[in-house]
Amino acid sequence: MPEVTLDRIAALMRDLFDEYDGPITRTTTARDVAQWDSLAHVQLLVMVEQAFRVRFASREIDGLKCLGDLVDAIERKQSSP
Repeated sequence: MPEVTLDRIAALMRDLFDEYDGPITRTTTARDVAQWDSLAHVQLLVMVEQAFRVRFASREIDGLKCLGDLVDAIERKQSSP
């Protein structure tokens, strides 16, 4: 369920970006979170891969423009055999 996936990502983000207390929605991007730099981006993706037991190829990561894209990618990976 996309809402549950987004909630789990939000929890990871709250842990990683401990100073950010703004909204986390499908439209959230790195521009919305001051702490979200390139290193934090890698850390977040590693946390997501571990939490959801998925792996992303570089081209998949390049296509992620907002959290909604990440949620959709996770949902696709978890629904495919």
